[in-house]
Amino acid sequence: MHILYVDQHFKTPEEGGAIRSYYLAKGLVDAGHRVTLISGYAGMKYKRVFIDGIHVHYLPVPYRSRMSRLGRLRAVLRFVWLVCQRAGQFRDADVCYITITQPPVGLIGLYLQRKLATSFYAEVRGLPADPALLASQSLYAQLNRQIYQKAKALVALSPSVEQHLRQVAPGQSVYLLPNVADCQFFSRSERSGYHERQFGVTGKFVVTYFGSLEPENHLDDFIEAAQSCQQQQLKEVLFLLVGEGGEQERLQASAQQRFLDNIQFLPHQNKYGLLSVLNITDAVYVSPADHPALPSSSPTEFFEALAAGKLCITNRRGWIADLIEENHCGFYASPERSPEFVSQLAPFVSDRERLSVCQANARTLGERQFEREKQVDTLLNSLGVPRPVPHQARVDTLPV
Repeated sequence: MHILYVDQHFKTPEEGGAIRSYYLAKGLVDAGHRVTLISGYAGMKYKRVFIDGIHVHYLPVPYRSRMSRLGRLRAVLRFVWLVCQRAGQFRDADVCYITITQPPVGLIGLYLQRKLATSFYAEVRGLPADPALLASQSLYAQLNRQIYQKAKALVALSPSVEQHLRQVAPGQSVYLLPNVADCQFFSRSERSGYHERQFGVTGKFVVTYFGSLEPENHLDDFIEAAQSCQQQQLKEVLFLLVGEGGEQERLQASAQQRFLDNIQFLPHQNKYGLLSVLNITDAVYVSPADHPALPSSSPTEFFEALAAGKLCITNRRGWIADLIEENHCGFYASPERSPEFVSQLAPFVSDRERLSVCQANARTLGERQFEREKQVDTLLNSLGVPRPVPHQARVDTLPV
């Protein structure tokens, strides 16, 4: 089957960040399907590359989180326009799988269905967080409703998104497909002395946040957690803030104004650099902003923390906090009671056996529910193309 995969923000392991689409597209290729992927990038010209079996078409659509709301909307609309312009060259695709990061992206599916008679599947990343992207909330809801009803099936990244889709698109097929825990690449491993010296964390209990430094990741809570540990003399704990984004300078200034000497800032890491960072990390901090829609998201850092077997901490209630508590692999830290963070974290700092048990639980959860092969199987099932059965060699037997 030829699958046209649309994701405006496609990333590879070498680039780092959210590489969900890479995992899924590579899984489709490994299952014997042809995958053509369309994405945007910050270049000036259209280009085609071949990445691990995936035919990738990059359209010149720069997009940065630091853009204004209007600037981001213009970038999304330009991406939609360019994809539709080139749609004719993909008319041999059997189906289209569209990652809807912003509502207008779903228009691609409607266009392909109408002009090329190509059915499409819509992957819905989260609940509506910014209705102002369109002229009014009613128009936004109307567009979404039309996309959901016309899609052949819907894919949700979290249980709350799944529930939302079942409510607004009754009768539609909805599949739950959260992010991927890459348990083949990441693993529980002993700390490397080399990496401890590299990052200056020898003898420290390391709490790490990695990801984008943007308002949607409310990292003031992370800074306040570091301040609470310093004020309450939990000197063994060191906080690493790994990433880049529009909030970086403000967060660094905030740490300096509080005279925090227990926090370090590291640049964005690709997947291989992250492997080194996680080697010396004891706990991973998952930090969505305080917005009703965002706890419904499927944060990449949580699933990579599971794969690496790390204690998981989150500052927001939602399905991620529920998973952490139900599987005894970390804790929820209320941002309204930041001084309590120290009492929650201290038992894991002083009792390495307790820490090890929770870390093992995290790895088990990743393997059981979110491992790469399981997620690809769910995607294949949603597309109605089960994984091919491996060819069995014929065995001739001698007559008795």
